[in-house]
Amino acid sequence: MAKTPDYAKTMQDMMANFPIDTSSMQEAMKSQSMLAEKLAKVALTAAERSTEISAQWAKDSIARMGEMAASKQEPSDYAKAVSDFASSSAEVASEHMAAYAEVAKKVQMDTVDLMLTAGKDMASDAQKAAEKATQDTQAAVKKATTASASK
Repeated sequence: MAKTPDYAKTMQDMMANFPIDTSSMQEAMKSQSMLAEKLAKVALTAAERSTEISAQWAKDSIARMGEMAASKQEPSDYAKAVSDFASSSAEVASEHMAAYAEVAKKVQMDTVDLMLTAGKDMASDAQKAAEKATQDTQAAVKKATTASASK
C-alpha cells in the first residue's frame, strides 16, 4: 500500500527555510501604538480645553441671565436688559468661537506634525526591512544554489 506523504512536515520544512524576520512587525506594532498614544493625547487635550471653554461660556451666560432676570422699575428697562443680554451674548459668542478655532487649529497642527513624523519613520523602517529581506533572500538563494550544486 502506498504511504501518504506528510504534507504538514513538508510545509514545516518549507516555512523553516523561508526567511522571516518578525522584529520588523514588532517594531511596526510598537510604532503604531506610540502614534496612537500621541494622537489620543492630542484629542484628549483638545477635549479638555473645549470643555473648559464651554464651561466658561455657560458661566458667562448664566451670569448675564441673572442680570436680565433682575427686577426693573420701568417696563422699558426690561427691553433694554434683553437687548443688552443679546448684544453681550453675541460678543461673548464670537470670543468663545475664536477660542474653539484656536483649539481646532492646534489639533490640526499637532496631528499633521505627528503624521509627517510617522510617515518619515515608516518610510525609514520600510526601507530597512526591504534591505534586510533582500539580504536574507539572497543568502537563502545562495544557500539553496550551493546545496543543489553539491548534489
